[in-house]
Amino acid sequence: MDHPPSHRGRLRVYLGAAPGVGKTYRMLDEARRRRDRGTDVVVGFVETHGRVHTAEQLDGLELVPRRRVTYRESTYEEMDLDAVLARRPEVVLVDELAHTNVPGVTHAKRWEDVDALLAAGIDVVTTLNVQHLDSLNDVVEAITGVRQRETVPDQVVRSADTVELVDMSPEGLRRRLAHGNVYSADRVDAALSRYFREGNLAALRELALLWVADRVDEGLERYRHEHQIDATWPARERIVVAVTGGAESATLFRRAALIAGRTAGGEWLAVYVARRDGLSGTSPDQLARQHAMVTDLGGSFHTVVSDDVADGILSFARAENASQILIGASRRGRWSVALRPGVGERVIAGSGDVDVHIVNHQEARRGTRDRRRPDLGTRRTVLGYGLGVVLPVLAALLLNLTADLHDLTLESMVMLSVVVLVALVGGLVPALVAALLSAALLNWFFVAPVHTLAIARGQYIAVIGVFVVVGVAVASVVDVAAGRAAQARRASTEADALAVLSHSLLHAGESLPTLLAQACKVFGMRGAAILERASPGWETVAAYGDAPDTVSAADVEVPIDDHTSLVLRGRTLAASDRRLLTAYAAHARVVRDRTRAADQRVHAHELAEADRTRTALLAAVSHDLRSPLAAIKAAASSLRNDEITWSPEDEAELVMTIEESADRLDALVANLLDMSRLRAGALTALPTDVDVVEVVRRAVAGLPDAERIEVRAAEGLPGACADAGLLERVLANLGENALKHTSGPVQVQASAYTESDGARRVSVRVVDHGPGVPSQGRDRMFAPFQRLGDVPQGDGVGLGLAVARGLTEAMSGTLEVEETPGGGLTFVVTLPQAPVSGGPPDEEPG
Repeated sequence: MDHPPSHRGRLRVYLGAAPGVGKTYRMLDEARRRRDRGTDVVVGFVETHGRVHTAEQLDGLELVPRRRVTYRESTYEEMDLDAVLARRPEVVLVDELAHTNVPGVTHAKRWEDVDALLAAGIDVVTTLNVQHLDSLNDVVEAITGVRQRETVPDQVVRSADTVELVDMSPEGLRRRLAHGNVYSADRVDAALSRYFREGNLAALRELALLWVADRVDEGLERYRHEHQIDATWPARERIVVAVTGGAESATLFRRAALIAGRTAGGEWLAVYVARRDGLSGTSPDQLARQHAMVTDLGGSFHTVVSDDVADGILSFARAENASQILIGASRRGRWSVALRPGVGERVIAGSGDVDVHIVNHQEARRGTRDRRRPDLGTRRTVLGYGLGVVLPVLAALLLNLTADLHDLTLESMVMLSVVVLVALVGGLVPALVAALLSAALLNWFFVAPVHTLAIARGQYIAVIGVFVVVGVAVASVVDVAAGRAAQARRASTEADALAVLSHSLLHAGESLPTLLAQACKVFGMRGAAILERASPGWETVAAYGDAPDTVSAADVEVPIDDHTSLVLRGRTLAASDRRLLTAYAAHARVVRDRTRAADQRVHAHELAEADRTRTALLAAVSHDLRSPLAAIKAAASSLRNDEITWSPEDEAELVMTIEESADRLDALVANLLDMSRLRAGALTALPTDVDVVEVVRRAVAGLPDAERIEVRAAEGLPGACADAGLLERVLANLGENALKHTSGPVQVQASAYTESDGARRVSVRVVDHGPGVPSQGRDRMFAPFQRLGDVPQGDGVGLGLAVARGLTEAMSGTLEVEETPGGGLTFVVTLPQAPVSGGPPDEEPG
C-alpha cells in the first residue's frame, strides 16, 4: 500500500567499516525477504562491482532502468530519480549513499536523491561506509592516508530510522579479498598492502562500532526522555566522580578509571559543583590541574552550578544515566558529621538505584581547610579585642549613671548591641570576649545583689545565660556575614582582574611588559619580572619597574613552568592574593608561548620557502642546465669528428649552436646568482644618471629574434636614476619573456611623467600581444620558479621575472604588469627621474 503524500518515508542504512564487508548483499537479501512478504520493492541503483554472489541476489528483483548521462564526451549511468518517483514503489534500494552524481542530473549528491524519495513517502534502503561520514573524514585520512572526496553529512545518517552495522573482522575481510570476492585479481595485492592493511581495518572497524554505539545511546536517551523515565538504565558502566578540588581527587580519579576499565565500553565523568554565589574555596589553577589529570586518565571533566552540592551531583548523575557515583570520605570531624549530614550522606540518601561508593583517602577526617573562617586582618582583629574590652565597660558605666531610667531588659539589649558591634569589627573571638565581659558587668551592676557576682533570684541566672547564648549566636552570624562579604569583595576584585586578563588574552598585541605592569598595579608592587632558569643563575625574559633579577631577591614568586617564574618586588602577598597572581602567571605563559609560536611560524615559513626554492631549483636545473650543455657537447663532438667532412655552412651552424647554448647557460647562471644575492640581501645598486634608450638598445641587442623588438622613446627623454648594469638585466629578462610568449612584434616604450605628489618618474613599458595571463595569476608570475601555466617542462627555470622585480626594487623602482589592449601583457618598469638642471621634461602619459 502506498504511503500517503504527507507521510515521510523511512530510511534504513547498512553501515560498514570498509568495502567488501557485505553491505550490498545484506541490502539485497532484505529486499528479497520483503518481496516474498508481498512488499512492492524495486532496485533504484545497485552497484555489484563484478561480485558474483552479489549479482545473484538481483535475480527476481525489479530494476528501474538507469539514466544515461553524457559528460565530457563520456557516458555514465545514474539512478533515474524521476522514473523511481513515477513508479512509486513502497521500498526502493539505493546503493552507495555518498556517491557524487554526474553533472546534469537533478541533484549533485545521491543522498539528496534519497531525501527526495523520502519526502515523496517512499521507504529507502541504502548502504554507506564509515569513512564517508563527514565528521570522520579527517580521522580516516589520518589512519589510512586517503582523503575521501565523497562524504555524507552526519545528520543525514543520524536521522535514519534504522542504522544496521554490517560487521566483519579484519582477518575475515582480508581473506575475502584474497579469494577474489571483493576486487579483481589484478587489484588484490595492491589493496592488501595499502588500504586493506590489518591495522587500517581494525581502526575503521572501531570507528564504525563507536559511531553506531553512540547513536544507540542517543536513541536510548531519547526514549527515556519521551517516556519520562527517570530511573537509571545501566546499559553501560558510567561512573560519576565528585570533584572537590582537594588532594583526594587524584585518588578518586584513579579508582574511577580502574572501575571503568574493567568493563567494555565503560566511561567515567568527573563533575565539579560550583556555587551560584561564586564563593568557592577551590582555585582555578587547582581545577585546571585536575581537568588535565582527568583527561590523561581517559575521563571527561564537567562543571555544573548548584546551591546544593549533593543535589548538583545527583542531578548530573541522573542526566548522564550513571550507574555509580564515587565520593571521597568526608574531611569533616566526627562531631561535625553527627550534627549535620555531609555531602556523602545526602547523596546516599537521594541516590535511589544508583550505587554510591565512599572512597577512603589520606585527607579523610583531617578537617576541611576550604571552610576556614576568612582572615579579617591583624589590624581589625586587634581593634576588635580593644573594643571588646572597652565598649562593655563604657556602656555599663553609662547605664549605671542612669540606673533610675531603665530596667534589666533595656540594659541587656544595650550590652547585646555592644557585642554585635564588636563582632562587626573584630569577628567572632573578640565578640565572645565582649559577650562574657558584658554578662559579668550586667551581673555586677544591675542584678541584685549589686556590686557582687552573686545572683539573688534564679530567673536572673536564666537571663544572664540567655544573654550569653544570644550574644554568641548573633556574633557568629555577624562574623560569618562579614566574612562572606569580604570573600565577595575579594571575588569581585579577582573577577575584575581576570576580566582584564581575558580581554588582553583575546588581543594578540598584548605584551609581557604590559602584563607585568598590570600585575604591579593590581597588587601594589614596585616591579615585576619573568625569569627563566639559565646556567648559571637566572635570565630575565621581561621586566617592569624595579624588577628583581633573581628569585631570591623577590618578595613573591609564582612558577610559570618548570624553568620559568613570575617574580614581584614590593611586599609579601596573602594566600588568597597568590591565587589571583597564579592567573597572571598562567596568562604570562600563554603570551610567551604565543610569541614563541609566532617566531617559530616565521622561522618555519622561512625554512619552507628555502626548501621550496631548493627543490624547485633542483627540479629546474635538471632540464635547463642539461639542455644547453647537451647541445654544446653534441656540436663540439660533431666538429671534432674527423670521419665527417662538414661544409662551411654546417660548421657555422654548429658554432652558432655552441654560442647560443653558451649564452643560455650564461643567462641562467646570471639569474641564479642575482636571485641568490637578492635572497641574501647582498645586492647593492649604484644609481647614476642613466640614458634609458641606450640601456634598452644594449639589453635587446643580444636577445634571439631581437629584430622583432621595436624601441620607441619620447622626445627629450630625461635620464633615469638607476644602476645601468642592473637595469640592462631587468630589460633583457622582460624582453626575453615577451619574445618567448608571442610570435608577433614586441614594443619597448620609454617616457617620463609627473605624479600627483610632484614626483618625477621615468617609465619603460615592454608590450606584447601574446596569450596574456588571467588577473588572478599575475602576482604569482613574479614568484621564483614560475612559468606561464607553471608547466615544469617549459623553457627556463622561471627566475627571469622574479629577478627583474627584485633588481628593480633594489633601484627604488617598481615593476608592475597590466593587460595590453587587444590582448597580451604589458610590463611597466618605473624609476625615479635623475636630477636635471633647467625646467621640467616634456610629459607623456605613463
